[in-house]
Amino acid sequence: MASPNPWDPASEPNAAGLLLGQFVASGTVSQEMLNISKKTAPCFENFSRLQQITNIQAEIYQKNLEIELLKLEKDTADVAHSFYLAEKCHTLQSMNNHLEAVLKEKRSLRQRLLKPMCQENLPLEAVYHRHMVNLLELAITFIERLETHLETIRNIPHLDANLKKMSQALAKMDILVTETEELAENILKWREQQKEVSLCIPKMLAEEGHLHKHGIIVPLLPLTSKVHVRASNTK
Repeated sequence: MASPNPWDPASEPNAAGLLLGQFVASGTVSQEMLNISKKTAPCFENFSRLQQITNIQAEIYQKNLEIELLKLEKDTADVAHSFYLAEKCHTLQSMNNHLEAVLKEKRSLRQRLLKPMCQENLPLEAVYHRHMVNLLELAITFIERLETHLETIRNIPHLDANLKKMSQALAKMDILVTETEELAENILKWREQQKEVSLCIPKMLAEEGHLHKHGIIVPLLPLTSKVHVRASNTK
């Protein structure tokens, strides 16, 4: 508790205050001198500010320590906090109860596992029905593609040989395609020649009839060769 200011006449009277009052009454000290002496020196003001700064820094340091403690408590809450520990204990207890129930029914469970589960209904909670439908769709797709996957796995050791055979087959196919194109071109040329020959035959027959009519002998030559006509003098 701060002591009363002896220079302040409004504070509680004490020995110093009474003595100063007597000095003022006798005229030894004036009131102005007392008022001047009440003012704090600048050096004492700096000391007061330094003390305030020190107190604020100490308070900031204390708050930083509290913040670090709160962060540490947050990071280790799942290990040290009673709420999380109680939740973990409850989960472990439920797992323990489930394992105890399994151990108690071990004989009946073993018998059920030895029996085939075909055409039997298994109880399933309604929350998992949607997931069960998706699981059945995936299982059906997997079973449909199982043979293909197994065949692919069997062919993995022979993959290099199969690739080599495929490369050889592709090379042979390229050769056959080239030969087929050449054969097609030859067939088209042969057709064009046959068309030209078929167009020339009527003309040649007409010319031969005309020559026979005038008594000109025409030797029989192949159709594709040029026809040389030798005319005899009919006069």
